[in-house]
Amino acid sequence: MGTPKPRILPWLVSQLDLGQLEGVAWVNESRTRFRIPWKHGLRQDAQEEDFRIFQAWAEATGAYVPGRDKPDLPTWKRNFRSALNRKDGLCLAEDRSKDPHDPHKIYEFVNSGVGDFSQPDTSPDTNGRGSSSDTQENILDELLGNMVLAPLPDPGPPSLAVAPEPCPQPLRSPSLDNPTPFPNLEPSENPLKRLLVLGEEWEFEVTAFYRGRQVFQQTISCPEGLRLVGSKVGDRTLPGWPIRLPDPGISLTDRGVMSYVRHVLSSLGGGLALRRAGQWLWAQRLGHCHTYWAVSEELLNSGHGPDGEVPKDKEGGVFDLGPFIVDLITFTEGSGRSPRYALWFCVGESWPQDQPWTKRLVMVKVVPTCLRALVEIARVGGASSLENTVDLHISNSHPLSLTSDQYKAYLQDLVEDMDFQGPGET
Repeated sequence: MGTPKPRILPWLVSQLDLGQLEGVAWVNESRTRFRIPWKHGLRQDAQEEDFRIFQAWAEATGAYVPGRDKPDLPTWKRNFRSALNRKDGLCLAEDRSKDPHDPHKIYEFVNSGVGDFSQPDTSPDTNGRGSSSDTQENILDELLGNMVLAPLPDPGPPSLAVAPEPCPQPLRSPSLDNPTPFPNLEPSENPLKRLLVLGEEWEFEVTAFYRGRQVFQQTISCPEGLRLVGSKVGDRTLPGWPIRLPDPGISLTDRGVMSYVRHVLSSLGGGLALRRAGQWLWAQRLGHCHTYWAVSEELLNSGHGPDGEVPKDKEGGVFDLGPFIVDLITFTEGSGRSPRYALWFCVGESWPQDQPWTKRLVMVKVVPTCLRALVEIARVGGASSLENTVDLHISNSHPLSLTSDQYKAYLQDLVEDMDFQGPGET
């Protein structure tokens, strides 16, 4: 006989009756409504107590063993929410997760009350040999458990192993031929989570400028990332698909400028590598040419300072999707500016701090086209407002047609899966 697994509702009712978890409480005398703290991990005032209910459920189900497993707050929260969403007798009554002082959610039992939860769930863990409903739920739990965005090591990537199907299509399990419908499973239906899936290829639009003149533009999608190189492709064993920048003689006429640009290109050596791992974009300098970077608008403004220098022979984080999504949510609500997503690189010279960027010999702009598409959806108030559906420009993606409310909900759900530590932090 296997170890019985706890059921979420009787377990939760017992926690509510005990009243030992801060912020977890009944909100009416008939015990049909209760509140759960729902503070985002990116808030400055977030504390361990705010996630205690999620940790307790993870411990109850055996998903987390203190001292053995590494704490994973986003996964605990996501799995708790997923367990509640699968219960037909429960609904989300009020979403106050954006309350600046007391973010929380209020759930309500939609039947006569909390019901009779006195009978434990004694279904054994039979490793797939149980009833059809048990097998389907176990498969679903496995699918949800695989959608783990672990804290990003340096420089290894996090992973989301499952690609969800868009609503209202049923969730198909990898080991059952028949579809397994779970209509209340909102998290697995979020198409934006494909942005984080390991192996999904982001598309990048690369544009090069010599002294402000556009001399090159190419769109590339490659799982190992890209690598900007000069006159020679160089060592193909280096990371990233090589993108050769053109000789300046093709587009420039000033011989002096051509000579300087050629010197910069020859100093690129192994090149400038850029790749995605989870929610981060990483850059690495493989040659002698110093390179500075900044995240800006697609049209770089004069006076915009650099965000940093690309490190040599090791990767450095140059873009974090987490804050971008947070800013995008604010933008959709009309209370913020459009988030920035274009990466600019100044190659071979200091950043044009007090000069027009058009005075620099070699400037390269890299735009993740999926981020441009997300901003465009927000700008027009939902993909369904566009003349055509919107493509995220990542591999295996499908065109999106979402209402504004759906889009905001998917963005908010995506935020809860993210790690808001810096690259390499623990």
